[in-house]
Amino acid sequence: MRSLLYLIAVILVIGWILGFFIYPVGGGIIHVLLVIAVIALLLGIIRRA
Repeated sequence: MRSLLYLIAVILVIGWILGFFIYPVGGGIIHVLLVIAVIALLLGIIRRA
């Protein structure tokens, strides 16, 4: 389950980076992706501890 959370977080961060630099018109959805990725990483860290 941890590796799945990390995979989702990495995909969301890559999507955020691409959306931020390639499609700057996207607006708020780009930042929502970043927040979801950070939450997924934090959940993975908390569950491992």
